[in-house]
Amino acid sequence: MPHPTHTRRTVLAAGLASAATTFARTGSAQQRIVMNDASRLNPTPVIKYWQPQTDSKDAFVERLRAELKEAASAKRPVAVGAARHSMGGQSLPRDGVAITLDGRALVADIAAGTYRVDAGARWVDVIRALDPIGFSPAIMQSNNDFGVASTFCVNAHGWPVPHGPFGSTVRSVRLVLADGSLVDCSKTQNGELFALAMGGYGLFGVIVDLELEMARNVLLTPTAELMRGDDFADRFIKAVGADRVQMAYGRLSVTRRGFFDEAILVVYRPTPKQPDRLPPAIASNSMTTVSREIYRAQVGREVAKRARWFAETVANPAISAGIATRNTLMNEPVSNLANSDRRRTDILHEYFVPPDRFGEFLTACREIIPPARAEFLNVTLRYVGTDETSTLAYAPTPRIAAVMSFSQEISPEGEVDMIQTTERLIDRVAALGGAFYLPYRLHARRDQVEAAYPNLARFIERKRFYDPKLLFRNAMWDAYFA
Repeated sequence: MPHPTHTRRTVLAAGLASAATTFARTGSAQQRIVMNDASRLNPTPVIKYWQPQTDSKDAFVERLRAELKEAASAKRPVAVGAARHSMGGQSLPRDGVAITLDGRALVADIAAGTYRVDAGARWVDVIRALDPIGFSPAIMQSNNDFGVASTFCVNAHGWPVPHGPFGSTVRSVRLVLADGSLVDCSKTQNGELFALAMGGYGLFGVIVDLELEMARNVLLTPTAELMRGDDFADRFIKAVGADRVQMAYGRLSVTRRGFFDEAILVVYRPTPKQPDRLPPAIASNSMTTVSREIYRAQVGREVAKRARWFAETVANPAISAGIATRNTLMNEPVSNLANSDRRRTDILHEYFVPPDRFGEFLTACREIIPPARAEFLNVTLRYVGTDETSTLAYAPTPRIAAVMSFSQEISPEGEVDMIQTTERLIDRVAALGGAFYLPYRLHARRDQVEAAYPNLARFIERKRFYDPKLLFRNAMWDAYFA
């Protein structure tokens, strides 16, 4: 698959720089900067945009304290981001201060099996640092250009098994609160704050750095199995618990005729004989190795959807054994499948389904998704183990995560269709005892958020306790929590 000339990181920086120039100070009046997120549907004016380096901890913390004090005095909200891949304005504070963290410092403790990393580091930085010493992130978000601290704040999951969400491998974080205090948080120290900040969407403070667990990097060999969609859940759960399986995922056919009728399950085990020296991590394309062109051609073309499914289930397994290191498999940029059609935008959904109700979930999807106006491009199925810590846990027991990608028209009609489709899917998933992921478009009803996250009231009450002036706010707070 050809790689774009620019990464998402450089494109974002260029776009924000342009916005800052366009909306610079005019005379004595301060004009607002207009920022957006990955949906391209949330243009949001902000008063200030700050991009600090987090490598120098003391200097960063002191400058951050000054910024927070100034924002509080002016009664302006503050929100923090990294790659800014959220889709509902979660990193955008209207008429406030937007902060994008950047930093790469990492120190590994091989004896302890941990590493400490800057909040501003991206996962590509982590892989680049751990790979030469033979280690790998225990869990990371599914793309390498996302921020490490952001992954904690949304408590994302990956596809190593049989782990729970990312937060389950976080030993501790250092957090600057609204009053400027720097606190150490872990399960045993400031445990309540740790649980609130894990999947707390930056509403409790700004992370300075994190201590994380790492795993041995190994060479892995995949096996692929084609099956009926209705048989997937049982086979998947059995595979996740099988001996030596380290990574696993599934996909479903998205052709309109036979929607979700077929599934492919791919599992990775260590190769029987590990080499003395592993090959260095390279940029991966775990999306099936089909070209970006075939993936994007699926919009409005059933023949392209059939071609993509053939490539994933027949051609790719036949032409390549797919042997790769753990690091290479996780080292994939989100830009691999970037959308260049400015009339459409890619929108993600994610649902967490009890495995024993997965067949009913497929039935709901077959009834709701094909009639929708939006074009359905992909679903990746992953395992998420029990989350025993975070206050807003989406996996109180093991779940199958369905990560869905839609192509939506950028139009009022496209937006109405997406709102209605989202509400219908959430209602059906909630009836199965499942949940939906919060960091995408803010299309859920408040009662749907409360049903999916039963600790919501406590989360809001403790937010007001730790941040009584509501300094840390974003669009999600306004829509779901305020």
